[in-house]
Amino acid sequence: MNLPDNIIEKLLLAVLVGGLLGAEREYRSKSAGFRTLTVICIGATLFTVFSMAIGGRANPDRIASNIATGIGFVGAGVIFKGDFGVNGITTAAMIWVTAALGMGIGGGYEIVSATACVMILLMLYIFSRFEGWIDRTNQTRIYKIVCEYQNETLHRYEECFENHHLKFKRSREIKTGNVITGEWMVKGTEQNHNHFVHTMLNDPTVQSFEF
Repeated sequence: MNLPDNIIEKLLLAVLVGGLLGAEREYRSKSAGFRTLTVICIGATLFTVFSMAIGGRANPDRIASNIATGIGFVGAGVIFKGDFGVNGITTAAMIWVTAALGMGIGGGYEIVSATACVMILLMLYIFSRFEGWIDRTNQTRIYKIVCEYQNETLHRYEECFENHHLKFKRSREIKTGNVITGEWMVKGTEQNHNHFVHTMLNDPTVQSFEF
């Protein structure tokens, strides 16, 4: 087996690339962090190097071609359904692209892989700021209000939503004895949500308020 002379440099670069991407995920407390992405990048690099060495000129990609398929199983393990949608998509994509960068390093495209790593980190930083701005301007929350039942009781709270410039959709209402519970999915800016919450917390007619 003829391994490349710069195999050590490739492995060190794989540690650096995987470590940087993993540190970003670790900083955000994601399921696949520093150690996971570093190992994935090293593994993809080694698989590619070994594939080229074992396959030779006849079939250099016979092992490396299965990396994309195999890494899908790892990525699928971090995707799960939460209360407000599917979580873990970005982390799964990071696993996938880390393996791609490892393959690039193993295949001799070190500069391209290092450049792509920097671009990914910049993109994640810039887009996270952009997502923060979007979240402040358009948040979706679930509100649950319990109060004494009276005619048009829930409509009064819906008028309060409108007064605070919030868009709402009533998901369900439950009446038990003389008590009624209403649940809404509400969209609006963070500031308008906070003003509404403050109003409800100081409303003496509200017996229970979940937000």
